[in-house]
Order: sequence, then structure tokens, then C-alpha cells
Amino acid sequence: MTTPTDVRVTVRVDKNLKENADFLFERLGLNMSVAFNMFLRKAVNENAIPFPVSAAGTGFGAGLSANDITSAFNTAVQGNIRTNHGFPIAKYDTVEKKAYLEFADGKREYVNG
Repeated sequence: MTTPTDVRVTVRVDKNLKENADFLFERLGLNMSVAFNMFLRKAVNENAIPFPVSAAGTGFGAGLSANDITSAFNTAVQGNIRTNHGFPIAKYDTVEKKAYLEFADGKREYVNG
């Protein structure tokens, strides 16, 4: 049943996902519209997505160790230093615990602070 305050929302989903969801919701005595409204109400009430959302396992670094990611980062920085036409790159010395600028020739200039 619609009310004067109802609005239509159109969502694109994979055909198989929709069919599986329809089958599940039918078994639960729901339809897609009721299930979608339940999700929206729960999200609004919690002021959050009502289940964990994580980028873990997706995007850059998926399946890589922390050392692999650090190595890739360092390689990118070194490549940038070589191709940056002498402009310095900001880096951090974990031993000295100080920030510094590294120039294309390898010279380091520590930043005060």
C-alpha cells in the first residue's frame, strides 16, 4: 500500500542476486520493497550501515603483507625521486624520528621540529 509520502526508488542489481533475494524474502514472508525499507530504517536508526563494511581484501594491497606494501611504497617513492627533476621528496627517518627532504642526488635535509 502506498501513501502520499511514498517515493519510487530504482536500483540496478545483478539478475541472479535479485532472484536469490526474491526467493529468500518470499521464504521470510517479505518482498523486495519491504526488505529494502527494513534496511533503510535500520541504517537510519543506527546512523550507520547495519553490518560491517570493510575494504579488507579488495583494492590495492589485497593479499599483500605489510612488508610487501611498504616495499611497493618505497619503490614508488624512489622512482618519483629519480624522475622528479631534482625536486625533493618529503620522507620520515624512523631512527632519527625526524622528517626530511630527500633530493634526487640522495642528499637529505632534515626539517626542524
